[in-house]
Amino acid sequence: MSAPAAVPQRETSFANPFLRGLQGALLKLNALLMYLSVVALLLTSVVLTYAVVARYFFKSPTDWQDEASVFMLVGATFLTSGFVQAARGHVGIEAVGGLLPARVDRVRRVLIDLLSLLFCAFFCWKSWTLLYEAAKEGQTTTSALSPPLWIPYGLMASGMTVLVLQLLLQSALHFSRVQPPPLIEDLP
Repeated sequence: MSAPAAVPQRETSFANPFLRGLQGALLKLNALLMYLSVVALLLTSVVLTYAVVARYFFKSPTDWQDEASVFMLVGATFLTSGFVQAARGHVGIEAVGGLLPARVDRVRRVLIDLLSLLFCAFFCWKSWTLLYEAAKEGQTTTSALSPPLWIPYGLMASGMTVLVLQLLLQSALHFSRVQPPPLIEDLP
């Protein structure tokens, strides 16, 4: 399986075989999560279309469609955050990088990665505590369907964990000796 074309080639790869393997595994995980999120978005569009048709033509209420759609959108958003970060699509603001000298741009990238890592690590920790509380207390939504809240919190915590791992590897790359990366298409 090759990663979607939207992911640019990595600029560098770790010289350490373990970290290089971890980087490759994270690349594959991000690609898998992207494909699953695409399926979730397609299912969401089917569910919402069904809900509109059922309500308009058959006057049939669909209580479950709102929460199912929100849960799938939450999952798609958070589970793809590591993929987006791998492409440096979050905070980096590349227009500024093009105006700066190369040395200043490297410092900018290091600072962005470290600050993003700190914020996302805190967010990840809070997501896991929300998941724990929701599972322990049996929290549910307030709708008639009442699905458990551990589902969206679990998706959020999992996605934030992948994002933190991606940021951790990208931050570590700034401080490691590097070698040319393997091509994405060459990964098994």
